[in-house]
Amino acid sequence: MDVKTLAKEVKDYVIELRREFHMYPERSGEEFRTSKRVKEELDKLGIPYIAAGRTGVIATISGRKPGKTVALRADMDALEVQEKNDVPYRSKNEGLMHACGHDGHTAMLLGAAKVLSAMREELKGNVRLIFQPAEETANGAVKMIEDGAMEGVDSIFGIHLWSGLPIGKVSVEAGPRMAAVDVFDITVQGKGGHGSAPHEGVDAVVVASNMVMALQTVVSRELSPLEPVVVTVGKLVAGTRFNVLASEAKLEGTNRYFNPKIKDVLPAAIERIAKHVAAGFRAEAKVNYTFATSPVINDPECSRLAATAVKKILGEGGLMEYEKVMGGEDFAEYLKKAPGALALVGIGNEQKQTTYPHHHPNFNMDEDALEIGVALYAQYALEFLCNN
Repeated sequence: MDVKTLAKEVKDYVIELRREFHMYPERSGEEFRTSKRVKEELDKLGIPYIAAGRTGVIATISGRKPGKTVALRADMDALEVQEKNDVPYRSKNEGLMHACGHDGHTAMLLGAAKVLSAMREELKGNVRLIFQPAEETANGAVKMIEDGAMEGVDSIFGIHLWSGLPIGKVSVEAGPRMAAVDVFDITVQGKGGHGSAPHEGVDAVVVASNMVMALQTVVSRELSPLEPVVVTVGKLVAGTRFNVLASEAKLEGTNRYFNPKIKDVLPAAIERIAKHVAAGFRAEAKVNYTFATSPVINDPECSRLAATAVKKILGEGGLMEYEKVMGGEDFAEYLKKAPGALALVGIGNEQKQTTYPHHHPNFNMDEDALEIGVALYAQYALEFLCNN
């Protein structure tokens, strides 16, 4: 049998798994139930595995003939989002939701494991299955790599279900696809006082507010307008009461970019602006800066193989060009170890109300995409192993 036929046969199995994972979402690094279920399904298939990254799983399907090793990766963690969908498989864990599609990724990779197990005789080489925790906190991939996920791997392929793409369409372009993610926090130290006598204190709210605006000039006045860069302060906490000057303010933010050289510019610029703005208001500022993950840059040859796989599954019309996005993905860490590609698989369908953005409380997916994802995982593995 071919991949398309086998993927269709496991469609109901994959949908059932996805809905189960959706009902029991788990925080990054705490995917204990999900990991247990993955292992149970691998046991049924007779696929050996090891635990990795605390809650991750690394499994291997060995072909009947020797050859190279291709890795397929899925992430498993959920988000701190309260679900608003009225569906039978609604999250049972209060304040947690699979609002980014990772439930689908995990289910699809298990479906692909079933397909590839049935095609073991045709495999020339090995397929490494990587079930990764903690993608949302951008440290899961590194932990999996430390525990051997990429040892001996010649190529890696990943899928991200994407609500911005219509169902039946897949994007696998070469080059930059998702942005680097840096995280920073700034503590502003002022001086408390009475709101009626602001001259007697140093208002941390005023300092932090000016800092938020000044930080935007990093993009508008210190970097080329041809470079896509985003500086976002997503959280600002200050004050205790309406008539009390805040003595302290805390800001948290993120930077996004594609050009690796910008990594050398942003930390110094953020710190310089923060400290000088604070000094201008008689306050002090302390900056912590973390490089979370690098940009996802698809290898040209791996993108070509992925495109070939898409055409075999969906025909020429299945490929769709899609602009790179500022969202981050720690799949980039695997690409430092071996060439590979990340595919965006469309789940958007207006009729099924699955076009909400990722991380939205109404995020959902057209589950017909799961069959496509299963087939694409398996077909990429076959394309790589049979052509190398």
